[in-house]
Amino acid sequence: MNTRRAFCLAVASAVPALRATEAVPPLVREVRQRLTAEPVVRGAFEQRKLVKGFRNPLASAGDFVVSRQHGVLWRTREPFASMLVVTRERVLARQGDGAVARVLSASEEPAVRAVSETLFGVMAADLALLAQRFTVGGELLANGGWRLALLPRDATLARWVQRVELEGDRFLRAVHLHEGSGDQTRIRLAQHATDSALRADEEAQFA
Repeated sequence: MNTRRAFCLAVASAVPALRATEAVPPLVREVRQRLTAEPVVRGAFEQRKLVKGFRNPLASAGDFVVSRQHGVLWRTREPFASMLVVTRERVLARQGDGAVARVLSASEEPAVRAVSETLFGVMAADLALLAQRFTVGGELLANGGWRLALLPRDATLARWVQRVELEGDRFLRAVHLHEGSGDQTRIRLAQHATDSALRADEEAQFA
């Protein structure tokens, strides 16, 4: 995902989380009940990034795998192959040939936990996790749909990510990121399919 750099810079300032005594907002609980609880979700994505000062958006496409136990595989196929592996403990970027381009580990850099949790929360629609770093508003729609708007709790985070909009039903269908730079990223998710477990080749990416 092209937005990972902005997230990494933003959360490196240790964005405050909800205290353990704070309840998850009722809207978040309602939406979470509408989302599928299957252990694994696969699908395809199309991404368009509008960069301030450029007329034409930067387009990319690929597929993704979300495992509630392991994390997220975000595999870009076009225009260039790459992979982002996100868990709650690290963020790992691979080049098209499989070589590791970058690894950010929570065990080495404490701020990385905030990075990985934010990325995981957006891509996996982990709303309880996102509610720790964003205030959440939105509405429930007919036929099981929902729409949410996330505003960062911390002013430093807001310099990089001003607003996150999520839409979905049983699955996350769309993400719209408003970045502090004025750039915007729109992601459409489709072709969702659920499974009880990762395939062997997918699980190996988290090793």
